[in-house]
Amino acid sequence: MSSAERRVVIITQARMTSTRLPGKVAIEVLGKSLLEHHLERLQRSRLMSQVVVATTTNSSDDIIINICKGLGVAVYRGSEDDVLARYFHAATKFAADIVVRVTSDCPLIDPAVIDKIIARYLSLEPNIDYVSNCRLKQTYPRGLDTEVFGFSGLKTAHEQAREPFEREHVTPHLWQHPKQFMLSNVEHDVDISRHRWTVDTPEDMDLIERILRACYPSNPEFGLQDCINVLRENPAWENINKHIEQKKIQ
Repeated sequence: MSSAERRVVIITQARMTSTRLPGKVAIEVLGKSLLEHHLERLQRSRLMSQVVVATTTNSSDDIIINICKGLGVAVYRGSEDDVLARYFHAATKFAADIVVRVTSDCPLIDPAVIDKIIARYLSLEPNIDYVSNCRLKQTYPRGLDTEVFGFSGLKTAHEQAREPFEREHVTPHLWQHPKQFMLSNVEHDVDISRHRWTVDTPEDMDLIERILRACYPSNPEFGLQDCINVLRENPAWENINKHIEQKKIQ
């Protein structure tokens, strides 16, 4: 079944009140906020039907609304803490058959990688509930994390998930129950998961800004391999945020 027959909606979560680096999505590099860089890359996905930003009802997130309006990107506003409910209602409002979950702290996310995971999901339908490149086994850099799942699975998770971490992180109820849901993982040819390209700390921001300044001006549509090439040319950059630990889900 092709994506043209299904509404594939990329929903990215964004808020200004992140704990380790507040307001990070509005930080500007090369005249654009990180959220703008992120959304421009999402919009280059060839298999998606629509991009939606799921933010909160907090007034502090009005800036996110303004950024999205400037780019013509749809927005849903919901609960700050119950992100699973926010995703479910966003997916319902925008009539998603298939949901692609990404997060806005990933300004280097690669639309080609997103499409690879969507394509895997489509190729396995109807015998699949969830595909990702990050939860079952991580071989891609942190910051290219992508999860794809059907609306029916999202609805089930919304109805059944009870633990706070399940509500906050959206998908644990799916990938922690392999007997209930059919799961699949997409792996890179080589394990390059040591790279950290997400923005959660000032050190992360330092690295991301360097990569954007090295890649974006000459090639706004740069991808995964371009980032790897820049880091090979500047090996010391990997050490900038090498010590940062990803926050645990539980």
